[in-house]
Amino acid sequence: MTSAKSARRTHHWRRDMIELAALFTAVAVADAIANLIGHQPDGPYLLIASAVALAATAAFHTWWARRHSHAPPGPGGDEAAPVAVTGAGGGAEGAVEDTTLWRMRTTVRDAPGSLAALCIALARFRVGILTLQTHPLADGTVDEFLLRAPATLQAQELTREIAAAGGSSTWIERADAHDLVDTPTRVLGLATRTALDAAELPLALRQLLGRCTIHSLPALSVTGRPTGESAPVEGVLEETAMRLRDPSGGVITVERPHLPFTPTEFARARALVELDARLGPRVPRSQDVLTLPEGNEITVRRADRCDLAAARAMHDRCSEQTLGLRYHGPVRDADRYLDHLLSPRFGRTLAVQTASGKLVALGHLLWDGDETEVALLVEDDWQRRGIGSELLGRLVALAVEAGCESVYAVAQARNTGMVAAMRGLGLPLDYQIEEGTLVVTARLDAAPVRSLPPYERAEQTGR
Repeated sequence: MTSAKSARRTHHWRRDMIELAALFTAVAVADAIANLIGHQPDGPYLLIASAVALAATAAFHTWWARRHSHAPPGPGGDEAAPVAVTGAGGGAEGAVEDTTLWRMRTTVRDAPGSLAALCIALARFRVGILTLQTHPLADGTVDEFLLRAPATLQAQELTREIAAAGGSSTWIERADAHDLVDTPTRVLGLATRTALDAAELPLALRQLLGRCTIHSLPALSVTGRPTGESAPVEGVLEETAMRLRDPSGGVITVERPHLPFTPTEFARARALVELDARLGPRVPRSQDVLTLPEGNEITVRRADRCDLAAARAMHDRCSEQTLGLRYHGPVRDADRYLDHLLSPRFGRTLAVQTASGKLVALGHLLWDGDETEVALLVEDDWQRRGIGSELLGRLVALAVEAGCESVYAVAQARNTGMVAAMRGLGLPLDYQIEEGTLVVTARLDAAPVRSLPPYERAEQTGR
C-alpha cells in the first residue's frame, strides 16, 4: 500500500525553468530558419515541402509502430484480429487440437540450466508441462514429468529431442486422467486407504510406484517351516528392486525391471510400510445381509485370521470331493492354507455365515504379483443356492475397484460349478488347459462397474 503523501508527485521548479528555456530556444531557432528560407525566391515552397515531409514521416511512423507493436492492435484498427491464446497443450484456444497425456522420466546433470534446456526442448514441440517431480541423486537429478502433447507427436521423436537437450535414461509411457492428481494428494489418499484396511498395502504400493510387480513372501511356509525370507528394518534398495520388512512377518518385494527406483521412491514406500506396521492388523467389520431364494438369510462380510477356527470347522464339514476341487491337492493339507488365505496381506477374503453364526462359504481375492486370483469354497449343504456366484461377483467388483486388469481362477476340468460362475460374470474369458487343470481368465477392462455392496462402500468412504 502507498500512502497519500508518498503518492503525491513532488513539484520541481528547476525542471519547469528548463522546459520553458527549451521552448523559447526552439521558437527562436524556428523563427531564424523561417526568416532565412522565407526571404529566398523559393522560400515558401521549401517551407510547404518541409511540412508535407514531416507529416508523411509522422504518418509512416504511426503505421509502422502499430503494425509491429508487441501489444494487440486496438479495436477497429486495420490489423484487428482475434488473438490466439496458447493453452496447456500448446495450441490455440480457438483451434481444436487433439492431445495426448504422457508420463516421462529422464536423468539430467545437477547443473544450473539443465531443467531449463529440457523445458525449451518441450516448448519447441508445443508440449505443456502439467506436473513435475524431482528425485535427487548423488550425481544428478531424475525429473518426472506429466506432459500434454499434440497427438501427432511420437514418443520416439520426443525422446530424441530430450536426449539432445541433455536428458539420459529417458523413459516414457502413456498416461491417463488419473495421473492428473498431484502427488501429495495421491499419497495422502493411499495412506488413508492403507490406514482403513491392511489388505490395501500391496495395492497402495503398486499405485504409488507405478507399473511394478509386488510379492508378499511369508516368513513361514504353509507347512510351518521357515522360508528364510527376511529383510532389515530399514529395507534394501537394489536399483530395480526393493525389499521391505513385512509388518506381519516375511518380506515385501517390489520389482520394476526396466526403470530403477530412486531413493525418493524408496523412502515413500518405506514410510507407507511403517504406517501399516504402527497401525497393526485391521480389517473393516462392516457386513451385508442377503436373503436366499428359499428365504434363508445369510451375512456377507470381510474375514481375516480371527476366523481361522470357524474356517477349519467348515473344512471338517466339507466332503473330500469339495476340498479336492478347491485346493487341487491332498485333502489333509487343506487347513494349512487357511492361515495364508485369511491374511489381509495376501488379498481380501469374504465370508458367508448363517443367522446362527456358522461359516458356510469363503471367497478369496489374492494378489499374485501383478495378477489377481479368485477362489471359492462353499460347504456342500449350501451349494447350488447362488452363494458362489454372489461371492464371485463381489470379488470381481473389488478387483475392478482396485484397478486390476484381469482375474483368473484355477480349477479342475470337472469343476463345472466354478466354470459356470465365471461364465455368469458376462465378461470376456480366456481358457487354458494344462494336464487337466483349467485356468479361466476374465478381462476386466470391458467390465461394467458393479456398484459395491453397502458394507464395501462404507470401507471405501471410511464410514
